[in-house]
Amino acid sequence: MIVYAVWNNKGGVVKSYLTFQLASEYAKNHRSKKVLVIDLCPQSNSSLTFLGGIVNQGDENLSDIQKAAPRKTIAGYIQHRIKSPYISPKTGSEFPIQVCNYNDYIPENLFLVPGDEQLEALTSRVFGASTIGPEDAWRIVHLWIKNLIDDIADSWNTDDICVFIDCNPSFSIYTELALTAADRLLIPFSVDGASKRSIKTLLSLVYGQRRHEQDVQTEFYLNLLKYRMELPKIYMYIGNRLTQMNKTSASAFKTVVNEIGEELWETWQGNPNIFFIHPAGTPIPSNKKSFQKMFQFEINDANSASVVSGACGIPISVLPSGPRTILGNKIMVNISQLEKQIPNIKDLTDQL
Repeated sequence: MIVYAVWNNKGGVVKSYLTFQLASEYAKNHRSKKVLVIDLCPQSNSSLTFLGGIVNQGDENLSDIQKAAPRKTIAGYIQHRIKSPYISPKTGSEFPIQVCNYNDYIPENLFLVPGDEQLEALTSRVFGASTIGPEDAWRIVHLWIKNLIDDIADSWNTDDICVFIDCNPSFSIYTELALTAADRLLIPFSVDGASKRSIKTLLSLVYGQRRHEQDVQTEFYLNLLKYRMELPKIYMYIGNRLTQMNKTSASAFKTVVNEIGEELWETWQGNPNIFFIHPAGTPIPSNKKSFQKMFQFEINDANSASVVSGACGIPISVLPSGPRTILGNKIMVNISQLEKQIPNIKDLTDQL
């Protein structure tokens, strides 16, 4: 079983869009394998897209799931765990839904534990459970999402599962639960001045990378050391090229990529153990070029095709060209747009 967390300590990096595209493409290419998506972001953007997007009743489908009893969402599972915080009720298998029952464009082997805005209302109770109780309450609570995945795997009677966790952009208790459940970390970033700072912050919050001796390390990192719990290893940092339409934007993108690459290359030199060497059998990077080849990836913008893909809940690799109407606006999806991004998504998925 492989578990990917998709996270950056910054909003607007196309995290949910990337989760949707990668999980859908992975499921399409591995029909015999179960693919599970856990939406741990209260905004539930990836769930909305999987369930049909804003055009094909995604919002209505998500609302119907959230108001049903029992509540088959991530908040429903968290409520079960709050009632039994330190002994797993083994109810995780009750929460995944088969996405193709809501969206014909999604392969039948892809399942989703839907997101839920009620996560926000439950935050203080989750935090309380991690601080009150047995001596190792923090450790037990931080295994809740791992317990969820294990319950689902047991019910499917297989470990041949690939899991994608769409994380909350902030470093919340739910982000911590996601990271302790994951083996590998995918870090999306966008072209703006805050991207490099967000990478530095991520390295500090999760991996305890201090820039100055007086910097305080997070309770999350210190407790992971205390309880000897594993951290996800950095698998890849993924740049979303927001535009290729002019030289200025292309230049800005290259600058951000280079700066983030330098930051992570420096981190690699001091602490290579927090990175995941792939594919199996590949020599350990010995220079910056081989490091970038292994860990850096760039996704081209498909312009309006990306918008249509997300709005309609249709993975970009199966999105037909032609005109579409999105919220009353006519949008044309051109073959040239699809050809910009489809090869990127396929190539990235092949590396997972």
